[in-house]
Amino acid sequence: MSMDFNDMRVPVTLLTGFLGAGKTTLLNAVLADASAGKIAVIVNEFGEAGLDHDLIETTSEEIVLMQSGCLCCSVRGDLARTMSSLIGRRDRGELDFERVVIETTGLADPGPILQTLQVDYVLTRTTRMDGVVTVADAKNGPTTLDAQFEAVSQAAMADLIVLSKTDLVSPEDLRSFEARLRAINPSAPIVTAIRGKGASARLFGLSGLRRGVAPSDAVAWTSVAAPAPDPLANLSGLGGAKSEPAPVSPHDARIGSASITLDHPIPDVVFDRWLDTLVSLRGEDILRVKGIVFLEGMNAPFVFHGVQQVFDPPVPVLNWTGGDRRSRIVVIARDMSRPELQRSLDMLRAHIPQTDAEPVDGAGPP
Repeated sequence: MSMDFNDMRVPVTLLTGFLGAGKTTLLNAVLADASAGKIAVIVNEFGEAGLDHDLIETTSEEIVLMQSGCLCCSVRGDLARTMSSLIGRRDRGELDFERVVIETTGLADPGPILQTLQVDYVLTRTTRMDGVVTVADAKNGPTTLDAQFEAVSQAAMADLIVLSKTDLVSPEDLRSFEARLRAINPSAPIVTAIRGKGASARLFGLSGLRRGVAPSDAVAWTSVAAPAPDPLANLSGLGGAKSEPAPVSPHDARIGSASITLDHPIPDVVFDRWLDTLVSLRGEDILRVKGIVFLEGMNAPFVFHGVQQVFDPPVPVLNWTGGDRRSRIVVIARDMSRPELQRSLDMLRAHIPQTDAEPVDGAGPP
């Protein structure tokens, strides 16, 4: 008998970003894109959302209905109660949507929202985090990173970084800003959206932590992202120019990241001891830790993810095929130097042959 491992929980995307970076502009573009499907959007207040009135069909005290079939509601009370109400009305057939997007305020820390989805009794059974999308504008982004540590945290916690206003800066400044973002978060792909256009197809399906996940998606989610190719690289005289190293501000230096690839399965006792030690010593500083791990004696790997001391239940990748049995782990933390993160990962390296212990390090403060 065949088994269906598809995850039927409602996917949730957290849309965050710098003040004035263009979150709402991107959101309006997504709501106008019929290919994105029917979306329920949760915002703090309708008045702050800046929704495009050309997209609105009807309004009520609680719900704004879009012409595309999407809907928008404001947080009433706490987020968990608002989301539970939406899911309940969907289950009763009163509302129709396929996914949820939560738009945060410009200085919001994504951590508490992620933890709400991880610990709320109803939401853990009915929803799953589909990804954190951070909008960073190329024009004002460097200044914002210098001034606001919250913006650095938003970039560090992203599964995807969307660059806006790239048409307002020089190619050299853009390359420098991209390099700075990659130093903060080496595992998040970076895409471009000018006035909200061009990114809709990339916003969803980001997380590898879902039942039935394709092995390639799980690997991509736990690997260091490759820089986008330079479109001018093959044009004589136009490509190949090296930008200066991205400046590192004191805010950037508070974020450390490290990753490791291990060629052979890990003893379960070693993995548990490493994770328990990391969480007990520096749990408050862990922005995110995620990985795909093979344990000794198990045929299939599992994907895990945590924010501070709170972890989602691990998800086995039951459809794994092929001979690749490498474990990949990424840790992003604040106020921890990269050497400190690497010493943590040494607990894993110490129990495997040294030839298997070559790390794939993300950038971080030296």
